Amino acid sequence: MCMRMHKSMKPALALLFAAGLLAGASLAEAQAATPNRSTSSKSRASLHRTKSSRKSHRRERGQKVPAPDRISEIQKALAKDGSFTGTPNGKWDAATVEATKKFQGSHGLNPTGKLDAKTLQQLGLGSQTAGAAPPLAPVSSTATIAPAPTARRQQ
Repeated sequence: MCMRMHKSMKPALALLFAAGLLAGASLAEAQAATPNRSTSSKSRASLHRTKSSRKSHRRERGQKVPAPDRISEIQKALAKDGSFTGTPNGKWDAATVEATKKFQGSHGLNPTGKLDAKTLQQLGLGSQTAGAAPPLAPVSSTATIAPAPTARRQQ
């Protein structure tokens, strides 16, 4: 019986082998029929241009510099406190950084020379809630309010 099973397996294996060869040949034919897509330096450059022309939605890292009017406002507040001795010029220069460090140190803040919510709050230029608690989730304007149930009149 073992020989009979073995004899019947030979044609099945031969059929599978032939099917594999045919599949490989048709794959090679299909690859030969499609045009070769080599990325030359010219096509890579055009791909780069299309990618760079898109607007980037990445967030820029680091602290933004305030507008000159806002810097003047901060310098005036630092001068009022006595930390800044120069005249407000709207430029975030070394004197302003040193005055900010001096102000932060004298008010129990970390003297980094950088503006943060607590420093602006101490200067009287921040919001009342800045740095006090985590921000609240925005209220959805699409939320619908269900009408109050009305009592049915009995007649």
